Amino acid sequence: MGDYTLLSRIGEGGMGVVHLARKPGGERVALKVLRPHIVGDDEARARLAREVSSLSRIRSKWVAEIVDADPWGEIPFVATRYVPGLSLHDHVIDEGPITGPDLIWFAGCLAEGLASVHGVGVLHRDVKPSNVLMEGRTPILIDFGLARVADDPKLTHTGWLLGTPGYLAPEILYGDDATAGSDVHSWAATVAYAGTGRPPFGRGPSMAIMDRVRRGEHDLDGLPAQLRGIVEAALDPEPGRRPGVEDLLGWLRPSTSRVPPVAVEDPHTVPLAFAAQAAAYDPTDQLHRETLVDPGDSELPTRALAEQWPAEGEEWPPQPTRVPWPERMRRGVLLGGAALAAGAGIAAFPWPATAALLLLAWLLRSGSLAASAAGDRRRLRGRKWYDGVQFLLAAPWHLVRAIGGTVLLALWSLGLAVAAALICYAVAAGLPATLFVGGIAFSASLWLGPGGSRVRSSVGRVVNPASASPQHWVGSVLIVVAVAVVLLLRLDTSGISWTPARDQPFAGLSLPDGLPLG
Repeated sequence: MGDYTLLSRIGEGGMGVVHLARKPGGERVALKVLRPHIVGDDEARARLAREVSSLSRIRSKWVAEIVDADPWGEIPFVATRYVPGLSLHDHVIDEGPITGPDLIWFAGCLAEGLASVHGVGVLHRDVKPSNVLMEGRTPILIDFGLARVADDPKLTHTGWLLGTPGYLAPEILYGDDATAGSDVHSWAATVAYAGTGRPPFGRGPSMAIMDRVRRGEHDLDGLPAQLRGIVEAALDPEPGRRPGVEDLLGWLRPSTSRVPPVAVEDPHTVPLAFAAQAAAYDPTDQLHRETLVDPGDSELPTRALAEQWPAEGEEWPPQPTRVPWPERMRRGVLLGGAALAAGAGIAAFPWPATAALLLLAWLLRSGSLAASAAGDRRRLRGRKWYDGVQFLLAAPWHLVRAIGGTVLLALWSLGLAVAAALICYAVAAGLPATLFVGGIAFSASLWLGPGGSRVRSSVGRVVNPASASPQHWVGSVLIVVAVAVVLLLRLDTSGISWTPARDQPFAGLSLPDGLPLG
């Protein structure tokens, strides 16, 4: 396509197909090839050229960036910077709602992105969770994908509605022209989704959702009080009563003035749909007003491109807030309890418990390797329907890959466990106490030793969520403590079980006081 080599198809939208592409020696881009019925005559191509020119002037960390376009080519295309990442829709599904200072940061960045778009005389027209890419905790506004193309009759023929119910402003549903206030309404609905984890106007048939939007019947339960007031005002069914983008930023960014100067161009100029990429076709791209479509679960992940460098005089966004110390303490207590349970297991059943810990470390490391490989593939060419199948088919190879690192980690851990046991031997500790201390040292070494980061990352997927809530943490600690107590009681009543061996190793050795080692 022009000077670009198409590497992989990464998505499809109502206006075109998106490919991962690259010029010789250049960076990868997302290249959107336009559908033939979208741009066909010289008038449409001239309109595309004007819109691309407008969009190319947008300079913001929070908005996608156009890097190349060819409106007059045999097959027109628009290329944007490729930055992989989850959409807000998928981020909330995977991680849960955004909370605390992160939610205020999210709302402010999204408002700044809208201000930058409006500042060059264009409207976004389709702000929704699947059109917001999450770069860490920072939103990147993407995909001007469903904007009406200058009343083009090919796209806006009678009976069709371009947009996604639940995130379209009421005036658009009534057939009026979009304004900057329409983007503000969509901003508020998107922020509400980010903070509550659910669409503010509910789910169900399209007509029911649109009816609730027109009446202003939204559900903001769970949205923090410091945001609820301004979000509720921005969701007002009457456009004239909504705050402007400047008002949003005045509340969300009171210490700085970041609103771009108002453009002198017609503020109703709209961007073309094909000015950015969509990673997956959204069934709600075009909704017939006479057809009921359930958009509740049709938000598909979107990829986009973002300008990564800060503007002059600005700093990079602050790093995510550190985990509060009570939660870190809970994690430490839970991990410490698990180490005690592992020590008790090795003291009661030395061989089976040691083998079980080694097997667990091997499986955790192989799982981490498989997850990393899947993430690399996704970053390279986006999500594919066969990702799950490919993950399962590659699992045996990652089990083999994990053997070398697991052996090294096992030798390291066994060496430290033996060192701990020798110290116990030197102080004439009994065999159960020696095995208990050695078991704790062994499990701690599996956690901290070379290659232990992959063990920690896998275990963290269980420990971190369990420690986030005090209630879940108490239950988890009780389970770990119960396991340790049962093993210690078994050790006290029945002694050490050397299964599958018949007797303990080195049975002839004795302690410094002459007592047998056992």
